[in-house]
Amino acid sequence: MLVHFWGFLYSNYLRFWLKWILRLLTRKCELQRLFDGPKAGAQRTLSIGNCQGGEPRGLAESCRSVVLRNAVHVEEAEVEKCVRDVMKEKKIDQKDTGFKTNLHISLLQISGYKKLYLNVENLRKVPYDSDNEEHEEQLIELWNLLMPHENLKARITKQWCDIGFQGDDPKTDFRGMGLLGLVNLVYFSKHYTNEARQILSRSNHPKLGYSYAIVGINLTEMAYSLLKNGALKSHLYNMVSGLPQMEHFHQFYCYLVYEFDRFWFEEEPESIMHFNQYREKFHEKIKGLLLDCDAILTLQN
Repeated sequence: MLVHFWGFLYSNYLRFWLKWILRLLTRKCELQRLFDGPKAGAQRTLSIGNCQGGEPRGLAESCRSVVLRNAVHVEEAEVEKCVRDVMKEKKIDQKDTGFKTNLHISLLQISGYKKLYLNVENLRKVPYDSDNEEHEEQLIELWNLLMPHENLKARITKQWCDIGFQGDDPKTDFRGMGLLGLVNLVYFSKHYTNEARQILSRSNHPKLGYSYAIVGINLTEMAYSLLKNGALKSHLYNMVSGLPQMEHFHQFYCYLVYEFDRFWFEEEPESIMHFNQYREKFHEKIKGLLLDCDAILTLQN
């Protein structure tokens, strides 16, 4: 009860006067002080997001300005105008290029994250179509990248099991993640070819082996869910000084594939039947790493 009372007292009375005193002493508004505090990257952008209506809950509830509340919802094309409006609203000198640049970057990161999620979601919703020439070409490219010395004898063949698909026709394995699952697999194999072949070879271990392609699609679902629930914000805001792109999502996926393989062999599961248990353990490990505001989870060439 006492905690709630002090919370009410602070939110409705003390905070206003504290802000007023700080502005009087520093000659800077709360937004400017936030930029002076957290360093560039996730700490700064998440602080701005909290102040202006982002999640988690923070100072947003006390922001009365419509301009401030709406700032984190602007589209990329509106960011520059929004920055000018915020500076005018908060009576910040338009010549303060440092503040202007930093706010511009933070708002780009926020709007870019939302746009990235929509792009990833749209790709996930595209079903694999065996009558689509581009889809088929990507599938064959995956085979050629992973098995360069073995020709595919037919489009529908048990050979697909050699790279970890469940049956004779891989298209059935893409139902959950759609084309996103295939694009991720091809991206890793193309940009980290040696690592992909090594992991494929390790996945055929007689005791600790697992289905390479199926696990890869499963990790696509993990990357997608972390993006959807906002857990990737710290990573992407630290990694990209501006708009996060699809490329950055693929890069995070590559990190998951490489780290999961290492995790799997370090854990030495009794059998593949325990996959879900270890998958969840790995998921929790990644979520823990992403809680760090300084997190950058990438696989370096």
